[in-house]
Amino acid sequence: MKLRDLAHSRTGDKGNTSNISVIAFDAKDWERLCRHVTAERVQAHFADIVKGAVVRYELPRIAALNFVMYEALGGGVTRTLALDAHGKSLSSALLDLEIPDEA
Repeated sequence: MKLRDLAHSRTGDKGNTSNISVIAFDAKDWERLCRHVTAERVQAHFADIVKGAVVRYELPRIAALNFVMYEALGGGVTRTLALDAHGKSLSSALLDLEIPDEA
């Protein structure tokens, strides 16, 4: 199953840093997200884009995870030649992450 089946996402940016939140549709899936959406998996998912560290922050009261990805925007909005200079499409790309089915 895809992460998009369990959660939605928002993206922000500051300079060359992208910030992606993953918010569970249902709080009962919070632990599952914590198990399977790790900083290591996110970094591997964006290996071609993110050149720096990926740090995960947990927000259990709102059943969300926040990932700060350093060196992720090709130098930042004013320096990159990327079509998506702000990295807004990264949240959609993260939602394509495969999550094991725990039926």
